[in-house]
Amino acid sequence: MQSILEQVELRSVTWLSYCVSHLFRAIANACKVPGTFVPDLIESDVSDEQEREFSEDQELEQLINGEISFKVYPFSKDNSNGERRIILPGSFNPLHEGHLKLLEVATSICGGGYPCFEISAINADKPPLSISQIKDRVKQFEKAGKTIILSNQPYFYKKAEIFPGSAFVIGADTAARLINPKYYDGDYNKMLMILNGCKATGCTFLVGGRNVDGVFKVLDDLDIPEELKDMFITIPEEKFRIDISSTELRKKLGKQ
Repeated sequence: MQSILEQVELRSVTWLSYCVSHLFRAIANACKVPGTFVPDLIESDVSDEQEREFSEDQELEQLINGEISFKVYPFSKDNSNGERRIILPGSFNPLHEGHLKLLEVATSICGGGYPCFEISAINADKPPLSISQIKDRVKQFEKAGKTIILSNQPYFYKKAEIFPGSAFVIGADTAARLINPKYYDGDYNKMLMILNGCKATGCTFLVGGRNVDGVFKVLDDLDIPEELKDMFITIPEEKFRIDISSTELRKKLGKQ
């Protein structure tokens, strides 16, 4: 499986080989000598690489298989709010008004940015989403006119690597899991190391209040390690509180 960096490096090497090949030929022609240089990546290979296109289903298959890290559906009509991404991850099964309002409030707290939702096709505890499931969920964002990113990274430290400098919007329940050593093989220092790695990418977490076992919890209710506190930003309850969840909506609609 190639990382984004490896993919970029391969394309850079391909383009460089292409340029060197043509430069060599031009020099050879100017000097009236035969050009015998044969690069590892010949011109026909470069053309195939540049011109090859994939269908949506093929791209989604590549995403699920880890051949690409993410795919963006830029349904939002207003891309003028800046380059910094304000990302609300979730399953969005279904997308509801609470999600839309939460991202709107988070973007205003950040002073602007490019708001987008994100779904991971790969789940840490469940089978991957199917192509049909992904496309059904994407349709919700097309209808709402909101940008959706599909990734294959269920873990935040991996999301931070492929979306550096982003502000991730999460609930207090997710924040509580994020700082719980239980999810890092019970190792507190491992938790600190991984989250400090997220911090080094320039990422932050905006935390909204959430009902947890019947109790509404906010960022201040969590014991955030001192060295990580500046990475977490609270979304005040007076600015956002909607006691609704996709799970409850599915139950009301008779869906699992």
